[in-house]
Amino acid sequence: MEGFIMTAQILLSLSFLVAVHEMGHLLAAKYFGMRVEQFSIGFPPKIWSFKKGETEYAISAIPLGGYVKISGMIDESMDTEAMKQDPQPWEFRSKPAWQRMIVMLGGIVVNVVVGILIFVLLTFIVGDEYIPAKEVNNNGGIYAMEEAEKIGLKTGDQIIKVNGESFEDFQQVMKPDALLTTNAYYTVLRDGKEITIQIPTNMIEIFNNKEASANFVSPRFLAIVGEISEKSIAERVGLKVDDEFIQINGVPVKYQDEVLQVVKAARKNDSISFQVKRGGQILSFKEYFKNDSIIGFRQKAWDKSRFASVNYGLGESLQVGTKRAFGVVFVQLKAFKKIFKGELSIRKSISSPIGIARAYGGTWDWYRFWSITGFLSMVLAFMNLLPIPALDGGHVVFLTYEMISRRKPSDKFLENAQKIGMVLLLVLMVFAFGNDIVKIFVP
Repeated sequence: MEGFIMTAQILLSLSFLVAVHEMGHLLAAKYFGMRVEQFSIGFPPKIWSFKKGETEYAISAIPLGGYVKISGMIDESMDTEAMKQDPQPWEFRSKPAWQRMIVMLGGIVVNVVVGILIFVLLTFIVGDEYIPAKEVNNNGGIYAMEEAEKIGLKTGDQIIKVNGESFEDFQQVMKPDALLTTNAYYTVLRDGKEITIQIPTNMIEIFNNKEASANFVSPRFLAIVGEISEKSIAERVGLKVDDEFIQINGVPVKYQDEVLQVVKAARKNDSISFQVKRGGQILSFKEYFKNDSIIGFRQKAWDKSRFASVNYGLGESLQVGTKRAFGVVFVQLKAFKKIFKGELSIRKSISSPIGIARAYGGTWDWYRFWSITGFLSMVLAFMNLLPIPALDGGHVVFLTYEMISRRKPSDKFLENAQKIGMVLLLVLMVFAFGNDIVKIFVP
């Protein structure tokens, strides 16, 4: 069922984004009097279509993109026979270069507008809720897990700055923008002294893997019972929600990570003893432990009153949402820079729809759905602007050359460039799909 939900989300998101992207091309082309022969979401074979005016609108079987076929344009259809005919007034090739430029940028512009609109609406409707960094620092600091310990962080550290900047939202510690900064580092307060922890240049790769990113840092949780597992020691001895652990095997404990550490060390023992505070009472327990490895409770989550909530007016939402939308593009630029410098692995940085689907998760969450869709809208705009033949950015490069030199590249040159671009994109797509399939079995 989870696989079905992930697939449904990625197909709905991509279909929506492709539709608005191609609609941008279609509307610009029609505005300048160009004939649009076909508008398709997905690539052939066609599943369903209808015709309105001169344009056939279709839904096709391969949901990995879409296209608009504009008369007199060298595109994915590679309709070279039509290009051998004399140019007609309604054709793409007959229009001034500046009009053709606007048509090619139409999809990118619409994706940017849609991305901004999604971020603005999410900001206005939902606002922000986050764990304040000061709450984490004032309540035991961080719980440093395996990946954090590898770079030098320790449980109990207080992260007070990221790249020399103070921050309010604890999640800033793990946000791509911070991790992709050149010479990134944390400023940490440890035992009353400030120290610097360098962030590895490829640190962002950890967060491309859900399991690894969940093994980095979190706020420390008090060792207070929030949920009791069935058929566990906790259930057997009658622990109750809100019981607070104060000692295990004679070792004082306050935080859940301390409980985990002491219990792990106790696995070689035949029995385990512990004390909890319940109201004003101290209760003691001793249980057989030889065939167990856990006490069997989940710690109580942070009280919502300790979270910070921010609601934005419409004007603030426009500003904050737009900043967040373009922040996606700036992160992509930083990532590309690191890839070209060899600081990031291409294999770990490229994802196909398989990898993107896993980001949506196996449960349907509309906030997460639209957050990822807004992110993808900005990424789609950015990727389409790359100067690769067969992408909008490739056409823009050739049109820019034409407008500056006042010489139009030959149709033969454009045809060959389109073929090369399509081969490059096909190879990239096969690599991305193969890469994600391999990552499922070999993280």
